[in-house]
Amino acid sequence: MIASFRHFLGWLVSSFSSRADLVLENLVLRRQLLALHAQRPRRRLTALHKLFWVALRMFWCGWTKPLVLVTPRTVVNWHRAGFRLYWTWVSRISQVGGRKPVSKEVRALIFRMVAENATWGAPRIHGELLKLGFDLSERSVSRWIRRAPRNPDPVKRWMTFLRNHREAIAAMDFFTVPTLTFGVLYCFFVIGHDRRKILHFNVTRNPHALWVVQQLREAWAYKQPHRFLLFDRDTKFGADVVSAVRDIGSEPTRTAFRSPWQNGVAERWVGSCRRDLLDYVIILNERHLKRLLSSYLLYYHEDRTHLGLAKDTPAGRPRGS
Repeated sequence: MIASFRHFLGWLVSSFSSRADLVLENLVLRRQLLALHAQRPRRRLTALHKLFWVALRMFWCGWTKPLVLVTPRTVVNWHRAGFRLYWTWVSRISQVGGRKPVSKEVRALIFRMVAENATWGAPRIHGELLKLGFDLSERSVSRWIRRAPRNPDPVKRWMTFLRNHREAIAAMDFFTVPTLTFGVLYCFFVIGHDRRKILHFNVTRNPHALWVVQQLREAWAYKQPHRFLLFDRDTKFGADVVSAVRDIGSEPTRTAFRSPWQNGVAERWVGSCRRDLLDYVIILNERHLKRLLSSYLLYYHEDRTHLGLAKDTPAGRPRGS
């Protein structure tokens, strides 16, 4: 009964359709039947089938009605893909018009300027190229600057600086420790980059700039200060701290914003202290934390080996016979 009703509706609709639409609809259905017959499971349509649907879309407004194999959106995507392929082929064949290609010599010169002058931008490099007799636009220079190889990258440059000056660099930082009564203690320390030694440490509940200045004076009370003192942009390291660093004979060097990796030696010591000690105890008060850290520093300096020191200790642990 349902099948008969469907056939009746199909006959009724076809009676009001034009003969041209019926012919095209029959052609479309036959084409899909051929495609289904020739297509194996999970196999894409051939290029001939795609071309048929793209051409039919251009000449028949009702091409979406008998479409059952793919969606109309797929056919539109086929047409756009063909458009891109066509104009790619045309641009490769025809050399008339368009901007002149930048020669390999000019590209190498741009890359060299970028590598040797990190602060130069596209306007400066473009001006230098014009003075050298190369005629190209600033936009082209900007495009090739973005493609220039960045070697060494900022991380390698920073690590090279630290490695070459590690004997003259010290770093300072804070880290926090929770107490049994849900308070917070601030531990301040100064570490030398050459042998990873902790030069000074102290604990307080209320850190401020004047307290930090006093700690710096105690750290280098009877010693020659390091040439560079590395620290982050914490508000506790304000103008008074920077002036105090200069007064003791060091050059204050701040890290970039939100870049703890630039003070990696200090950060690694904080991680070691937490993993070796603080993760296993609950701190009672300042006195308790100072006593534990003093004991830990004896172990850290005398017994704990470090990969950065070729598996030696900061104090130079002798090898057993």
